[in-house]
Amino acid sequence: MELNKKENLCDEETCKLSKNTMTEGSIFKTILIFSIPLILGNLLQQMYNTVDSIIVGNYVGSNALAAVGSSSSIIYLLIAFSQGISVGSGVIVSQAIGSKNKRDIQLSVHTSISISIVLGAILSILGFIFTPQLLKLMHTPNEVMVESVKYLRLYSIGLIFNVIYNMEAGILNSVGNSKRSLLYLGIASGINILFDLLFIKTLKLGVSGAAIATNISQAIACLITLLYLIRVSEDYKVIISKIKIHKDMAIKLIKIGLPRGIQNMVVSLSNVLIQSSVNIFGPVAMAGFGAYLKVDGFNILPVLSFSMASTTFTGQNYGAGKMDRVKKGMWITLIMSIVYTVVIGAVLLKNPSDVIHMFSQDTEVIKAGVVAMKYFCPFYVLLAILHSLAGTVRGVGKSIPPMIVLLVSLCLFRVICILYVIPMTRIDNVYILYPISWLIGAILMIGYIIKAKPLSIK
Repeated sequence: MELNKKENLCDEETCKLSKNTMTEGSIFKTILIFSIPLILGNLLQQMYNTVDSIIVGNYVGSNALAAVGSSSSIIYLLIAFSQGISVGSGVIVSQAIGSKNKRDIQLSVHTSISISIVLGAILSILGFIFTPQLLKLMHTPNEVMVESVKYLRLYSIGLIFNVIYNMEAGILNSVGNSKRSLLYLGIASGINILFDLLFIKTLKLGVSGAAIATNISQAIACLITLLYLIRVSEDYKVIISKIKIHKDMAIKLIKIGLPRGIQNMVVSLSNVLIQSSVNIFGPVAMAGFGAYLKVDGFNILPVLSFSMASTTFTGQNYGAGKMDRVKKGMWITLIMSIVYTVVIGAVLLKNPSDVIHMFSQDTEVIKAGVVAMKYFCPFYVLLAILHSLAGTVRGVGKSIPPMIVLLVSLCLFRVICILYVIPMTRIDNVYILYPISWLIGAILMIGYIIKAKPLSIK
């Protein structure tokens, strides 16, 4: 009897590691429960970014809205590499959780935090210094240049908090604790909206107020998440004295995260090129496109959340040697993502003018935003296929194939078309590149899944 009791007990270390694992139970329920906080968190983050634009557009004007909107692609470019590295960290942590390797969990967590501090500081400095040059390269019209420089420079100061928070949230998500990062993001979002109203509506600080409010909220999210990681008793606990770059672990993180980082940067660079093509059509087109990009986040971010869920689920089950769960999880995540994009696309297209009207009362700006919606919303299902499958592939540690697929479809194709194939005489020619590139990426990713081991579905 004593032997049987021991067989039913787990030691303290194993029990801690198994609390947040995704290697047992219903696959659908596990992925759904994990995905919901990720989706809500991303939507919440997008919500307060959207509120920035709504308040700026309604209380400052369409030129200010254009300034904020045109800066978004540069901001994504600046943080793209660090987001890729955070994905590498998440894969390593989730695999360590699956294999119950406490030492690797600790090393990966502390190395990840260290890398985020260094990257965040570098990005803040580079963003502040090179803001005017970047905006000029994007053909930013003179009418909005002053406001754009002001907004982007102030925003750049807070990039370090953005990068560190994203890494912290990535750690929480990779161990299955996505609800905690959602809670802290909710607190930061509420603070951001309050400061937006104070700085923009009451104190009349314009785009500067929007940037300052965002920086304050990101700093708070960064701090309270770090405090939780310091206080938690789980194996991913952060110990201040251990925050340093461990060479071997850093190499593992970078090996997986670097391809995603490069991919993010290059794709973001192509988006900067597209934004510069939109800028050629003037402030109205910029404002309309910038407004729609905020709406666009409510489509894309949940897709990326499902992809992240797939990566974490796959990483833990691959680490535990459960390939049957990996393959079933891939299909379930794909179906969830497709259903979401079809529903939300239909909802947005029902009354497209009303959606853009939230950002601006200018009828021309509204028309410009609606044009973008009609080229984007019907085709998000293609993006769902691309990112869901890519998330699964990353989870087994194969980060290079998704990188190649996304670089070819979302970057190389777009750049070649803009520079050499499609004349940029109509803004429709710019927008049509998005669904075509998503289709190419989906086809290439499906082809890889069909043939590649260990995910081959032949």
